[in-house]
Amino acid sequence: MSRLLDIPIRVEQPVRTGGLGGGVAAILSELVGMLEILAGGGPPATIDMRSLPMSPQDRIELQSVLGNGEIVATLAADGLSAFRETRVSGVWWVEHRDRHGELIAELLDVARFPPILQSDLGEIRASALQLRERIAVGDTGPPAGVHS
Repeated sequence: MSRLLDIPIRVEQPVRTGGLGGGVAAILSELVGMLEILAGGGPPATIDMRSLPMSPQDRIELQSVLGNGEIVATLAADGLSAFRETRVSGVWWVEHRDRHGELIAELLDVARFPPILQSDLGEIRASALQLRERIAVGDTGPPAGVHS
């Protein structure tokens, strides 16, 4: 054989011997560390799923291991966001979509609840002040433009 084209080529699928793929096991190990930090009073953490080189099979395996919890929440902002609690307490599968429905972010949030759902303290202060002012002037009806 003197030509490159004459070399026989055979493509074989990797043999899986069972268990989790290396990428899935690595993600799960990372989640364990994040959960331990959170349980010890540390800050929430996030894994950006779109930055990971995962095969469709890896994604299916990870979803299977994490499973579904009891809570699913949606947020309608500049697109739809879905927050799905996994069977692993403290791990949330989060998807953010643009207004056309395209997936723009996919995250695993390790937190007591997804941080984006937490109210901003500045907004809470402003709401308390506005409500106090409405009470002071006897305005207990719905705010202007709000229909009950």
